[in-house]
Amino acid sequence: MRLNIEEAPFQFQPSQTDYTTKCEKKKLGQGYPSELFYRGCELWETLYGILLAFPLVMYFFIPVYFNLGITSVYQYLDMRFKSKLVRRLASAAYICRTLLVLGVATFTPCIAIKTVIGIPYYVSIIGMILVSILFMLSGGFSSALMGDVVQGILMILVCLIVIVKGTIEAGGPWNVIKLSHEKRRLDFFNFDLDPTKRATTVSALVGHLFISLSMYGCQQNYVQRYASLKTKEKVNRILMLSIPVTMVMMSLSWVVGMVILADYVDCDPKKLGYINDIDELFPFYLEDKFSILPGLLGVVLGTLFNGALSAIVSNVNCVATVLWEDFVSSAPRFKKLSDSKQVWALKILSALSCFVIMGITFCVSQFSGIIEISIIMISATSGPLLGVFTLAMFFPSVNWKGAVSGIIGGFLLIMWLTIGAATLTKPPVVYLPTSIDQCTNDTFNDVVVQHRIDERDKDFKMPMMEVNRSSVVVPEEPIPADENMLHTFYKITYLYYSVIGTLATVLIGVLTSSLMGSQAEEYLFSENLVHPLVAKLRPYHTRIPMEIS
Repeated sequence: MRLNIEEAPFQFQPSQTDYTTKCEKKKLGQGYPSELFYRGCELWETLYGILLAFPLVMYFFIPVYFNLGITSVYQYLDMRFKSKLVRRLASAAYICRTLLVLGVATFTPCIAIKTVIGIPYYVSIIGMILVSILFMLSGGFSSALMGDVVQGILMILVCLIVIVKGTIEAGGPWNVIKLSHEKRRLDFFNFDLDPTKRATTVSALVGHLFISLSMYGCQQNYVQRYASLKTKEKVNRILMLSIPVTMVMMSLSWVVGMVILADYVDCDPKKLGYINDIDELFPFYLEDKFSILPGLLGVVLGTLFNGALSAIVSNVNCVATVLWEDFVSSAPRFKKLSDSKQVWALKILSALSCFVIMGITFCVSQFSGIIEISIIMISATSGPLLGVFTLAMFFPSVNWKGAVSGIIGGFLLIMWLTIGAATLTKPPVVYLPTSIDQCTNDTFNDVVVQHRIDERDKDFKMPMMEVNRSSVVVPEEPIPADENMLHTFYKITYLYYSVIGTLATVLIGVLTSSLMGSQAEEYLFSENLVHPLVAKLRPYHTRIPMEIS
């Protein structure tokens, strides 16, 4: 039986003009399941770059860190360039990236909470930040971290439950794969080299390779983990074991998207108005299909909340420590603080960082597309950080002047590109086809339908209108004939931001060092401060005993 049009919560006639305007205002894309449902598998192929990064970190970064026997990546930069400024710039890059990513991580559970319970975003955001601050002020750091393992296990179990149940209802795994292929959700290996395409195999691999190298090779928390394993052999073993684990963990969410597509293949809940944004697809699916398992949705919401809380508490603690060590403690009035006052200073810095995260989260809530926003933020801040470590390890002729100008120049270039791309009027983003041709009164759970109708009556007060049942596909607009080179530069996909930032930092650093190199003592450092292969092939520096400060 066909779905009664009056049962849909709020509906509209998606004219070409309305749809185009909405796409120009908001970015599309979300968590992995909804990304596959509405956009396909393009970003799934970022997995190639992540997996390739592990052996590269093992062969190019680990030997340097273990030759020095240090646990701080920023201490390494200080030793290599003999400059506190380089160290502080790298620390600032880490702080910016961490706070931006935490802003996205904080918003993720707010989507599910709003979808299921109806709590507005601002209430969830403020509540989560306040809870995080209370945890840190009351010394609940270890308690929040203890939930990480449980959280990971629960999310794996939820994914497996969704995959098993959804696959059975869809007629088996072969039918799930077949439907995903027929609906163009599994178009892998697109080797189009056009840098303005949102995502291709090439941009996903190269872009995320640079992001992952910056994360696993230049980020303090990962280097501390490597140092705790004592030997390079143990680190290499762990990194190699991370390859299959990462592949399985990341792919689970994409397979969930395939299962959801198989269940909603001809009845898109967003087109009917049961969800406002594609970000809400996965929690809506759980609410719709798993009401027969009491408590499952609560477990998922609790797990998402705990995951965000753990991420905030643990990472903000690291941010506060870096702020204290590299910036605040050097001020004269803070140099002689007692240990107890230093602890309170760290707590105050943590609380201030949480308020910054809250502001970032409010900004993120104005957009749609958790995956896209997260990658943009990480990619934009990863390039200069990776670039300065590349200069330190592989370019012995670069001095502190080159490193400083490189990292600043790289950041300014990426900031210019990011702002230009954000303000540029872009053609509408293309959805893959969806439809509501096969919707019936039994497609969605009665409780979910009534819940959405109640929400409509309470919040939206929108008149019922006829729904266009045809698939909506927005064609890409042709490039204007008068488009200049700068306009094209702004259209480069965000996946390449980390590549551009890294190359710009290295190029500016090398050129500046060659033009402004003056005193010979600037190049005097131990051979252990560069990669062993570079030390053998390019002995630009004078080999002197290493002093670890």
